[in-house]
Amino acid sequence: PPSPLEFYREWVSPNKPCVIRNAISHWPALKKWTSAYLREVVGPKVVSVAVTPNGYADAVFQDRFVMPEERQMPFMDFLDIVEKKVTSPNVFYVQKQCSNLTEEFPELVCDVQPDIPWMSEALGKKPDAVNFWLGESAAVTSLHKDHYENLYCVVSGEKYFLLHPPSDRPFIPYELYQPATYHVSEDGSFEIVDETTAEKVPWIPLDPLNPDLELYPEYAQAKPLKCTVKAGEMLYLPSLWFHHVQQSHGCIAVNYWYDMEYDIKYSYYQLLDCLTKAVKML
Repeated sequence: PPSPLEFYREWVSPNKPCVIRNAISHWPALKKWTSAYLREVVGPKVVSVAVTPNGYADAVFQDRFVMPEERQMPFMDFLDIVEKKVTSPNVFYVQKQCSNLTEEFPELVCDVQPDIPWMSEALGKKPDAVNFWLGESAAVTSLHKDHYENLYCVVSGEKYFLLHPPSDRPFIPYELYQPATYHVSEDGSFEIVDETTAEKVPWIPLDPLNPDLELYPEYAQAKPLKCTVKAGEMLYLPSLWFHHVQQSHGCIAVNYWYDMEYDIKYSYYQLLDCLTKAVKML
């Protein structure tokens, strides 16, 4: 792993992503987190699982920004679905992003680290959240950005990232959408229910894997980067970088969200965002 000064100077300050190959090789989780171990340690505990009919949670669908059904279920039942011991037409993903590792899976914290020491020293702060991810290969994270410095660590399997730098903002469409949530009907089918009291959500309607260039011709000028993050590797995903994420089936990951600095880089992004909106209004 890099020194705090080196990492800040070479990667954080210039806002560049990188893959670090030996940053988590000492984690017990790399060897311990088998399905049998997770069943033994977490087992019957009830946890939050995102359930969708198509694998797209927090994504634009039918002109809505649709959030998943947040289902409370025993973790062992979720593992049965991931291991295909039980079949379901729906897609299941443990992906609750409110520091769910420490809040819902405290039994697993001792197998990783509460923070990444060299990153905490580089930024002068501890992470705002530490999240645990486990799901099916059909679960896809739609293109979006976060206001966090993100260290994304793959424990088993692989994650497939498509990345855009903040400078691609003029080529990436944003629109406002009515927020809604998937609800399961009595017959087991999903219905989309509007969150009528919530404000509209700005989101990206474009699928970067199959972009509609007739509808969004500007996207042809964007320059995506693609990378695979393998077990034992860590991706540094800088703040405000757009990212779309897929995974191998049953992939397990832990990520650390450090709040970004609202400094000159953020100001430049806001300027670019405002100019993009102004040009579209002309």
